[in-house]
Amino acid sequence: MESRPENPRPQGAPRWVAMFYRPATGSWRTAAQSPHRTPVLYALGEMTQTLRARGDEVTVALWGPRDGAWHRFDTPQHRTTTSQPIPELIPERSPGEPAKLAERMTGRRHQVLMAGLTKAGLYDLSPEDDTTVQALVERLDEAAVRRVAHWLATAGGTR
Repeated sequence: MESRPENPRPQGAPRWVAMFYRPATGSWRTAAQSPHRTPVLYALGEMTQTLRARGDEVTVALWGPRDGAWHRFDTPQHRTTTSQPIPELIPERSPGEPAKLAERMTGRRHQVLMAGLTKAGLYDLSPEDDTTVQALVERLDEAAVRRVAHWLATAGGTR
């Protein structure tokens, strides 16, 4: 387990708070806070993906209420999905499909799958995982991607 810089406890009444460490300034920054855990975890996942996409190292802390007081909860440091070969599920797109629309729909399917993975608690994807997500995006239609994202979100809510 890697060591993290000392994280200060948030101020005020206990609530859910996600904090990110900024190595350039040597300080912690509050990134999201809410009386409810789910929106903070969602924001934590989105911000982690964005920072990793930029090539930044990510150090996070999750604080929340426990027995009326502040408690620091463990965050998944390197929780990833496992990749498996994806069978050909949908034939190639028709040659008449406009390129701009195809690009936008691909981006939309990718966003839906990433949101589903985040809701399932999978914040930090490896390059192999990202390749698998991209393969799903390219092979599944919108309805199938939404169904997979729904399964992931449902699985994430049962923990």
